[in-house]
Amino acid sequence: MTDLPVLKERLVGDHGYSVLAIAALIFFAMGFVTWLNGPLISFVRVAFSLSEFSSFFIPLTFYFSFFLFSLPTSLLARRLGLKQGLALSVLLSALGIAIFGQFVAWRIYAGALTGLLVLGAGISLMQVVINPLVSLLGPSDRAAQRIAVMGICNKMAGITAPIVLGILVMHNIGAVAEQAQTEKNPAIREALLNHFVQALYVPYLAMAGILVMIALIVTVAPLPNLEAPVILAGRGSQQRFFKPHLLVGFIAMFLYVGVEVMAADAIGTYGQGFGLPLDETKFFTALTLSGMLIGYLMGFIIVPRFIKQESYVQLSCLTGCFLTVMAYLTQGYASVFCVALLGVTNAMVMPTVFPIAIRGAGHMTALASALMVMAYSGGAIVPQFYVWLKPTFGFQGLFAAIVVPSYLVILTYAWRYGRVGLTARE
Repeated sequence: MTDLPVLKERLVGDHGYSVLAIAALIFFAMGFVTWLNGPLISFVRVAFSLSEFSSFFIPLTFYFSFFLFSLPTSLLARRLGLKQGLALSVLLSALGIAIFGQFVAWRIYAGALTGLLVLGAGISLMQVVINPLVSLLGPSDRAAQRIAVMGICNKMAGITAPIVLGILVMHNIGAVAEQAQTEKNPAIREALLNHFVQALYVPYLAMAGILVMIALIVTVAPLPNLEAPVILAGRGSQQRFFKPHLLVGFIAMFLYVGVEVMAADAIGTYGQGFGLPLDETKFFTALTLSGMLIGYLMGFIIVPRFIKQESYVQLSCLTGCFLTVMAYLTQGYASVFCVALLGVTNAMVMPTVFPIAIRGAGHMTALASALMVMAYSGGAIVPQFYVWLKPTFGFQGLFAAIVVPSYLVILTYAWRYGRVGLTARE
């Protein structure tokens, strides 16, 4: 591995802009395919005539793939290296997108979920190699700022994705859902739904083609390999790999991704709880991601110029608790707006927690990164838990009961471990 100070100087001089541009392109593509999940929940519920619980297999399958594939892909990443690992990850994502689109067109739900599993495997590999690159490409106290820049690209794609899907594919979803429920003739009903799902096919094939082009760009790009500097203990000996800040960071990340998906992908279902129409709720994910974009821009400006990244996250968690309580106390659009504003408070959590957790991993950086990517499975478990229990406890109260404690755990993590490993270098 190249020494970090020497590598930084070389990157800034020759390849810095190209490396950042490629990372930004990958984060944009990753955001576009990831944040389609929110409106897809409503889409598959209509297209496959599913219950709400079954429609949430979309985020369940996608985010569970991070838990399933992160460790295997970390071993693959160490063998292939950064460039080949990234290229393969984008190609796998393209394959997953193509499989999903094809099986949706055939109206085979299990096959479509298989496509999401393949897509998740590709993005797992992508996360394992791209996050350490951005985290370590500069001073530790500015790691959150660098990831925030990538997050801006990710969330700009996330804002665009639901709007594009809503306009091109789901523009008449309300009428289709109503007609499918009232149609007595099975043949006419099947013909209606078959026509509805065909609109997804071409856009998904186009996305797969674009991802293949990005993979080709990665193969010819100059990309470095980085390792997190080790944290030394006592007489200069390296501490054990499974450090508390990594293990607790896994828990914090698990809860954070669960909260993020609750605020972004599940916001449509939350709005439907108030009786809001499908033709409006299909765009609600874009509201949350707009909030995240604002949060990233704020973090980029403020951190660490005016406040340390760890303190900023603690303030974000407190604000998130307040907004969640307000969502519980209000109704209709006001409550939905409070949930959407959680995007602002969520924005800087992952960019802060991830770099803290992998500090001191040394040559095990890929494995530490894989463990943190495994924690993204919180996006599978937490929303499914919510959908399962909300008929019993009510969608507003259960939302608050899940989200507020999660924020408090993340706040405690940032307070307890935020500066670990930095004292000796500051």
